[in-house]
Amino acid sequence: MLVGPTIGIAFGIVIVLILLFSAIRILKEYERGVIFRFGRLRGAKGPGIFVIIPFVDKMVKVDLRTVTMDVPPQDVITRDNVPVKVNAVIYFRVLDPEKSIVKIEKYILATSQIAQTTLRSILGQAELDDLLARREKINQELQKIIDEQTDPWGIKVSMVEIKDVELPQSIQRAFARQAEAERERRAKIISAEGEFQASEKLSSAAKILSKYPVSVQLRFLQTLKEIATEQNSTIIFPIPIDLIDVFINKLGKNKK
Repeated sequence: MLVGPTIGIAFGIVIVLILLFSAIRILKEYERGVIFRFGRLRGAKGPGIFVIIPFVDKMVKVDLRTVTMDVPPQDVITRDNVPVKVNAVIYFRVLDPEKSIVKIEKYILATSQIAQTTLRSILGQAELDDLLARREKINQELQKIIDEQTDPWGIKVSMVEIKDVELPQSIQRAFARQAEAERERRAKIISAEGEFQASEKLSSAAKILSKYPVSVQLRFLQTLKEIATEQNSTIIFPIPIDLIDVFINKLGKNKK
């Protein structure tokens, strides 16, 4: 006769346990729960353990960690009418969980769209040389503009980096020719400077040798020694008059 009440009590206990477990929420340190009660915003809770009213409260979980998002390649025409394809990466996180849920439907998608449109707009105002040489300044400008646009959604954009700038083949070939011409110009300048310095040294050496004629003979003998080391079979060289001038003078005196 006690079977019916016992089953009822057991069923009631199970219902209470289910409601209790459904009411308990546990969130990690980097998570927040935005609570809605009968559709009205009640605020954000977490981290840790807290209780909500089952079937009355609805919780939307929000991740507060920094999101790394790739901006797909965008076709951009620079201010000097050069078509390029640019992609970037954006780092952002949620500062206000309530705004990120209430003010915008999907804040990640919205941030991605804002980043793409801003990237095309800003790069379209820059010249190709600025895009290649002043990338850091453009990154800061992109970060500032995107952050201002996403601030009403409770989003903080901490960094925007342009990853790659893809140039047309014709522009790449033009840059290659320009770089080659620049290398040739530098090589010619270095060669000319070397010849100029060598001519200065030769001029100084000629002045010294003109003061000391004996040094010319010593240099001549040294040159003969260097030629002999090459093991040539035949060596033909002129004999300087200075070497045989002494013998000519002696013969002239003997004849007298």
